[in-house]
Amino acid sequence: MMALPAAFLSEDQFTCSICLEVFTNPVSTPCGHSFCQACISSYWDGGRSGGGAKSYQCPLCKESFRKRPELQINRTLKEITEQFKQMAATGVRLDGGGGFHDPNNHPYQRHMSLSLSQRRGEMPESIFTEMMTRFQMLPSDGNYQSDPSVQHPDRTNSHPHPGHQIHNDPPPPYSPPRRYTVSGSSDSSSNLPLCPIHRRGLEFFCRTDNTCVCSVCVEMAEHRGHSVIPAKREWQIKKSQIGITEVELKDLICERERKVQEIQSSLRDIQAAAQKETEGAVGTFSKVIANMERCQAEVLEVIEISVRAAERKAQKLLKELEEELSELRTRSSALSQLALSDDYVLFLTTFPAVSVPPQMKDWSGASVESDLTSGGILKTVTQMVDHIQEEMRKLPEVCQRSISDHSVTRPNPKVRRVQEYAADITLDPSTAHPRLIISADGKQVQCGDRHQSVPDNPERFDRVVCVLAHEGFNSGRHYWEVEVGGKTDWDLGVASRSVSRKGKITVSPAHGYWFLSLRDRTDYAFRTEPSTSLTVNLRPSRIGIYVDYDKGLVSFYNVEARVLIYTFTDTFSNTIHPFFSPCTNKSGRNEAPLVICPVTAAE
Repeated sequence: MMALPAAFLSEDQFTCSICLEVFTNPVSTPCGHSFCQACISSYWDGGRSGGGAKSYQCPLCKESFRKRPELQINRTLKEITEQFKQMAATGVRLDGGGGFHDPNNHPYQRHMSLSLSQRRGEMPESIFTEMMTRFQMLPSDGNYQSDPSVQHPDRTNSHPHPGHQIHNDPPPPYSPPRRYTVSGSSDSSSNLPLCPIHRRGLEFFCRTDNTCVCSVCVEMAEHRGHSVIPAKREWQIKKSQIGITEVELKDLICERERKVQEIQSSLRDIQAAAQKETEGAVGTFSKVIANMERCQAEVLEVIEISVRAAERKAQKLLKELEEELSELRTRSSALSQLALSDDYVLFLTTFPAVSVPPQMKDWSGASVESDLTSGGILKTVTQMVDHIQEEMRKLPEVCQRSISDHSVTRPNPKVRRVQEYAADITLDPSTAHPRLIISADGKQVQCGDRHQSVPDNPERFDRVVCVLAHEGFNSGRHYWEVEVGGKTDWDLGVASRSVSRKGKITVSPAHGYWFLSLRDRTDYAFRTEPSTSLTVNLRPSRIGIYVDYDKGLVSFYNVEARVLIYTFTDTFSNTIHPFFSPCTNKSGRNEAPLVICPVTAAE
């Protein structure tokens, strides 16, 4: 334990108010006062606490305890007291100001080198007995006023002042006993500041009003019944706490400095880990990009090879065809000339040779074909890239989930709170657009390829592919969750029962619609006029919708990430229903259904 500066130490700070000696095994009562362990135990064992058989009082402030406190040695005060004793034993003495000084510099003052047993003998036994008596007879209300039956050492009846009469009623103002120190008695009342009203020394301290008062003030109505203590004693008590408080504060400072270093060290580790993760991720993505470029070159090479093969085959076929065409053209020319000849002998001789068709190849099955014309390669590449892009889109969310799984975090309290208001929501087929397909249990909706044969009732939307829930709310708090999966487009929220459902409709809070939208996989917006674009870092696969009808509140949550996406505040004047739109299926790219899921409490 660190040593305390001498300026903070004085004998008064380490004196037990019962035995008037330096503390031995000091203990502290619940009210904050300290005594020797043996002194306070003896005080309470002797039945002198003044609080009755079932009550124990502090000898100083008279605070009562119904149960006898279990006192433990105040180790901090004990260590400081031991330091005080060691300093006293080495010849350092107490000056009038409460500090310690070298005795060689004060030849007119007594040394503190005396042992504790020697210094105890310097106080007269009668005074010691009277001080013990005063502590035992203090009134229970905590006011330090002298008992008229107790004589003061400097004011006895054996030597009354001439002309002075002793009156027992009312009692005189409290006159504290002279204080005895190792150098004898002292009376410094002449040096006390004066009361501005009564011009008396400010000898007392009123704890009730937290102010110094004189002996006349104590008897005045404004301080009658207050807790009053000698000012010097209160000063000593407060001053004795400085050293202890300083040590405790330094311990608290050290503890927090260690915590600062711990947090800074943790932050440095995180930053180093982030740098390592960044470099690794960049390297990995660079390899992926290089592989993609190599794969692109290989696909282009395959296309080039297919083209060259088709060209070679076409050139061979074209050559054979040209040869046959040349022979056929030659024979056709000969026939034309023969037809013009008047020499019948030549005609008859030549005709048999030119009239018989030459041996020709069957070209009916000949063709030049390739998978390139069917778009097979492009289709294969497109499917593969779409799959890779889908996986790449999931990568940030997977990384976030991995971090969440390895860190000790508490669930978002907002998610835990709103989940307590889970409502059982089912879709109302009578409101569904004719292209919407509702599951038998009313928990799923998806957009089909064509209109279904359904009644054209007034509740049904006939142009916008949306549907409302059976359940309507006109008060209270409600919460439900919807699985959106990998859909490219959807709308979720609430709508007023009175909204227009036929023809083209305008969707905004002013027209009775409060909902969140997704378009083209990445564009999130809340449908106001104009729409409020939102930045969503983690793509949600399940959306939580929370409604507080009375506060006009609509909130949307990413359930898996446990984060709030957006909150809109308005005023509801009509019954509102949960609103769902899976949007058109986009030729199968957005055919997945919206699914109302059971709500489970956050872990």
